[in-house]
Amino acid sequence: MVATAEGGVNEESSLDGTDIDSISHDSISREGVPFEISLQLSEEGDQNVTMVDWVTQICINSGVCYPPATQSLSPTDSGSWLGTVTPDESVTYLNWRFVLHYEDESEVIVPEAGWGWTIWSDCWYDNGTWGGESTECQEDDESLPWISAPLAVALMAMAALMSRRD
Repeated sequence: MVATAEGGVNEESSLDGTDIDSISHDSISREGVPFEISLQLSEEGDQNVTMVDWVTQICINSGVCYPPATQSLSPTDSGSWLGTVTPDESVTYLNWRFVLHYEDESEVIVPEAGWGWTIWSDCWYDNGTWGGESTECQEDDESLPWISAPLAVALMAMAALMSRRD
């Protein structure tokens, strides 16, 4: 999965055939609020996995997705692996996948391609539609004013430069 199929609908990959037994996380992301994840490996994975990387991507209401960021999950005494990411202001959704590192220096990406998980925020904008349980991020009109202002300034600057050429 490269992008989500439907606005506001969380998506989760199957863990079948992986060394991940279970994943616990919130069902919603919120701007500025730490999003925590807990991963439990299968018995076989627990014996062979030396490190778990969590690759996240935060997408915001303007339609921009930040480059993926990787962090190593922290192992606990109970055998789970923990991580936290804090979504930026105007978060639309959070994508992620995992990289399991093994004793023999091999690695496995879960899922093998694309993003395996997508969790939407409590206030999001997607393809002309606002959604989520909160309305704090919603604009009165459907355009995002902070995109319009820089564009207007750039157009005025171009017009001024072009008028000087004549």
